[in-house]
Amino acid sequence: MHAPIRLGIIGAGFIARFHVQSLGSVRDVVVGGVQSRTRASAEGLAAYCNEERLGEPSVFDSAEELCASDEIDVVWILAPNDVRIEVMEGVVRGNARRAKPLLGIACEKPLARTLAEAERMVELAQEAAVPTGYLENMIFVPALERGKEILWRRGAPIAGRPYLARAAEEHSGPHSPWFWMGRRTGGGALIDMMCHGLEAARWLLTEPGQPRTSLTPIEVTARIGALKWTQPKYADELKRTMGAEVDFANEPSEDYANASVVYVTGDGQKVVTETTTSWSFVGAGLRHTIELLGPEYSMNLNTLDSGLNVFFSRRVEGEAGEDLVEKQNAEHGLMPVVPDEVHHYGYSAENRHFLTAFANGTTPELDFADGLANARLLAACYKSAETGRTIDPNEADLSHFVPAVVQGNWKP
Repeated sequence: MHAPIRLGIIGAGFIARFHVQSLGSVRDVVVGGVQSRTRASAEGLAAYCNEERLGEPSVFDSAEELCASDEIDVVWILAPNDVRIEVMEGVVRGNARRAKPLLGIACEKPLARTLAEAERMVELAQEAAVPTGYLENMIFVPALERGKEILWRRGAPIAGRPYLARAAEEHSGPHSPWFWMGRRTGGGALIDMMCHGLEAARWLLTEPGQPRTSLTPIEVTARIGALKWTQPKYADELKRTMGAEVDFANEPSEDYANASVVYVTGDGQKVVTETTTSWSFVGAGLRHTIELLGPEYSMNLNTLDSGLNVFFSRRVEGEAGEDLVEKQNAEHGLMPVVPDEVHHYGYSAENRHFLTAFANGTTPELDFADGLANARLLAACYKSAETGRTIDPNEADLSHFVPAVVQGNWKP
């Protein structure tokens, strides 16, 4: 029997609980330590880990102390985007104090707020000389993995490779105030959610067994907008529910974005991804819709088609919650139910994959270099949206581009 791998978690917000919940279906792992911006939130997550029988994690006062501890083997960076570099610097210092280095460092999407910050994250990882992982759950969604496998195995060898992938992610808006603040997040709905769509669509078009570099992006065309949350009544609602710092009337972020990316394959064929995202979707809750198209075949997925629906009449009244689906928007009517969200959305498979790779010393599906490539596409999307032109994502000066929404001066 293997000794369990001991996971250190930095960050104790919504996504951290999602990751912890998913660990219940991952073998040979315990949470060894937790660190967050506030000790209270770290203690809350540690207590949750204990309740879930995933260890009795220690609470640390800094990322450095957590990573220096011999109670930790690998670390997951789940802290907000604006502190990623600060956290990573602490991880590097902590790792340098160890007798044996960490087995792995993984970071939640997106890798950073801007391309320059993502480049700095990669530099710090190289300084630490520790294997890295880029936590992108969508490529581990079981239905999506199975769909890709079938089309590439049965359709592509006979009819030719797929050439168009579409991915959309939509919901009614984030849980926490910092997500709504472009300076802290690095933007709005585009960086928060289109990072999923860009990566999933790119992955679907990549031949199984081939590296990410087998597709070269050559053109990015994008648009961003504020469709809902800059309207006065909704801007006021955000300020009431999220706090005075969230001021969409004067410092908005985009609540809608779309992008088209053209790639070229090794043999010169052009393939395309089309991605859309929004915080202005009013429906049952979080919705991912994904398609993959080839010469004589296609595939589609809607994550709200879970196979389970419930109905409550208007006489059934109760507290608002998210017990049926993430970002739930109603408590009665005909409602889809996602019975096991951490499995359905790929978190269980994602954590199993990265923990296994780090424990075995093998290369994971995605690392910080892939997170950097995703950050480059995001930067190209913002630049395209701001300039109104198609951008070459390989242009050298993209590293110096800081989106207007990050600077706090974007005007819808």
